[in-house]
Formats: sequence, structure tokens, C-alpha cells
Amino acid sequence: MSQWAGVVLAAGMGVRMKSRLPKVLHPVCGKEMVRYPVDLLQGLGVERILVVVSPTNRVEVEKALGDKVEYVEQATANGTGDAVLQTANRLMANRLNGAEDDNPEHLIILGADSPLLEAESLSRLMSTHLEKTSNMTILTGDFDTPGDLGRVQRNGTGQVIGIVEAATGEGLEDSPAEINGGAYCFSAPWLWEHLPQVEASPVGEVYLTALASMNSEGNASINAVKIARANDLQGVNNRVQLAQVEAELRQRINQRWMLDGVTIFDPASVFIDAEVTIGQDAVILPNTMLLGRTTVGEESEIGPGSVLRDSSVGNRCRVTTSVLEDAVMEDGANIGPFSHLRSGAYLESGVHIGNFAEIKESRLAVGSLMGHFGYIGDASIGANVNLGAGMVTCNYDGREKHRTNIGAGVFIGCDTMLVAPVTVGDDAVTGAGSVITEDVPQGRLAVGVPARIVVRKSDNT
Repeated sequence: MSQWAGVVLAAGMGVRMKSRLPKVLHPVCGKEMVRYPVDLLQGLGVERILVVVSPTNRVEVEKALGDKVEYVEQATANGTGDAVLQTANRLMANRLNGAEDDNPEHLIILGADSPLLEAESLSRLMSTHLEKTSNMTILTGDFDTPGDLGRVQRNGTGQVIGIVEAATGEGLEDSPAEINGGAYCFSAPWLWEHLPQVEASPVGEVYLTALASMNSEGNASINAVKIARANDLQGVNNRVQLAQVEAELRQRINQRWMLDGVTIFDPASVFIDAEVTIGQDAVILPNTMLLGRTTVGEESEIGPGSVLRDSSVGNRCRVTTSVLEDAVMEDGANIGPFSHLRSGAYLESGVHIGNFAEIKESRLAVGSLMGHFGYIGDASIGANVNLGAGMVTCNYDGREKHRTNIGAGVFIGCDTMLVAPVTVGDDAVTGAGSVITEDVPQGRLAVGVPARIVVRKSDNT
């Protein structure tokens, strides 16, 4: 694919979004719009990708995409044609230095606001462009109501002779038409020769689509690839369109997972983000949201009414009407209903968390259980520990957070307060209602307020 370079147009102002957030950074199914075309191009094997940004969104776009692309700035929003011209020096650098063979021969240019485009359509666009040795190849589709999309014009023989932009077309009716999808392939030498010749439109912008009219002069080979599912070409210019593409993409995501062996009883009520992964024979119950980079293992049951964000759930787990945020559950762990794993919570295999429990920045080792309401923060819990109802780690003194360490085999009585920093040794016991302010030695019993160490009948001392 060294003969190809990709250009993603992400410098538009997006004023119709009426947002302080740049349009191309609005998420669709948990993923910024600008990442969709970049990921598509990388998936197609395009190694060199340039993203055209504006001075106002550059920092935020670079934060979203990192260093896997090159950035070119369009100082003033003068249209798509002007945006592509800003990449010319970068893409023709080798030619300017006398090494013409090292320049990309073809460009694929995509907008940053069409997240429904799929790799198969772009692959077909690129292959058609090469097979027909085209100077320009555009992706099109038939829309019943084109709205603000550009209309493709053809002559009597079906040849593309132009594209009418909605912003400049006079008397355009919102009736069925073939529309321009905003995805193009170009012969690079032809593009760099002809794009500087394009004049500004009546609204003062240089449109890339103006190149399509050059075919009418008989000096260019311009072709179109029409796709059957025209919805793929839907762009986002306002919040209504944002919601429309979100709904369409969520439906596709749910359908893909069901075809891959995941049970979703009520797809309409289940939200699964684009970067979520789910194992075979998992069950996703109604009113559940799997967000961010969440992973769910095989044969796990999530929901109903659960929300998982950037969390990892192992095989054969159960998350019932609970919330996980940046948390981990190993194989066979279960939680809920109505519990909350906050950032840094880690449940090892077989851990059971019941109802109305909150855990953050804490690790519970194999086989431990907390059947009822309580709070664990900044703690390490050993294996096979029983945490009684109402227990709380008092981890914050008003200025700093402190840790609680509980050894293996410990029994924490109901309503125990553990005032950190504190350590409870292996096999120790705390009585109901105790306030633990000092370390409890291994195997001993602590009771009272404040707790004291007492001799048990089982003690041999």
C-alpha cells in the first residue's frame, strides 16, 4: 500500500453542533468521530495518514489520535479543496527534492464526520479507482431525502459531470437523488495539477467536489462507486444527525455480537460501545450499557440494568444491576444487585459482592465475600475473608487517604469500622460494632469501641 496515502479532513468549524467541543471529537458509540476514518485507513493498510486540523482543535485532536498520524494545519476554514491543498507540500516533498518515485501515486480522502463508513466500501472504492485508472473516483449512494448532502450530476450516458453542493445549489429540492458520500480517491499527480485551478465558490470556499466538473471538459477520467446501503454515507453536522448515526451504529454493533454468539434479549435497550469486546455465550440482559474499552468474558451474565465502563470482566461472572468503572473481575466473580466497583477495584476469582456495597482502589483475594452493604476503600483483602454487613474502611482523615490491610481467613463482624492505617492479621476476628484503631495480631479477637484485644476460649495463651 506504499502507493497510497490517506488524508482525513478534520478542520471544519462544526458551528451547527453549537458546542464548545470540536465536532470531530464528539463521540459516537464511545469513540471520537475523527478516529473512525483513521482506524479504517489503517485497517486497509494505508501506512501514511495526514489529518488536516484547525488552529482551534489541533491540540485536542492530537490528544485523541496521538502520533500514529501526521498533522497539517488549515489556518482558515476555506473549504475542503483548500484543506487538501495544505497537504500538498508534505505529500510532494520527495518530488520537490527530485525523488518523484517516492511520492504516493494515489490519495484516499475522507471526512472526519462519517462514522458509518465501512472498510468494504472503501476497499471497493480504491480497487475501482485502480482498475479504471481514474483521476478521481467518488463514493455515492441514493438518498430519498438528501438534505444538506451534495448531489451527483450525470450526463445521458451515466458519466459523472459534476457535484452540486447544497450550500451553493439554488432551488435544490429535498427529493430522491444520488448524493456524494465525501469519500474520494485521486491520482496524486492529477490532483496536484488541477486542484490549484479550482476557483472559490460563491460562498468563498474552495470545494474539492468542483474537480468532478472537469470531466465535462473531456480531460479527466472521473468515476463513481455507488453503494447499496446509502446510510453509510450519512455525515454529522448537528446533534440530530449525531443521534441518528449513533442509533444506526449501535444496532450494527449489537447485531454483530449476536451473530458472534452473544445473547442479547432486548437489543433496543442495550448500549454497547464500538471498542467493547464480548466472549462467546455471554448474556447481556436488558437496560445494560457496556462502555469504553470494557471486556466481558465467555459465559458471563451482565444485567439487567448494569453499567460497565472501561472495565474487565472474566469468564463465568455475573454483574446484576450494578456499576463498574475502571474495575476488574476475574473468572467466577459476581456482584450485585445495586453495588458499585469504582476505579481501581479488583475482584479475584470467586469473590462474591452482594447488594449495596461500594469498593474503590482495593483488591479482594480469591474466595472472599461481602454479602451486604458496606464500603471498602484503599484496602488489600486477603483470601477467604468474610466481610460482615455494614463494615467500613475509614480511609480518609480529612487530609490524606490511608490503607487498610486485612489478612487471609479473617472474619470481620457486622458494623466494624476499620480506621486506617490499620492491619488485621491472618485468621483474626473483629466483633460486631467494633472500631479498630490499632493493628490486630494474627489469630486474635478485637472487640469494643475503641477495640481491644481479648482472649478467646480457643486461645492457648
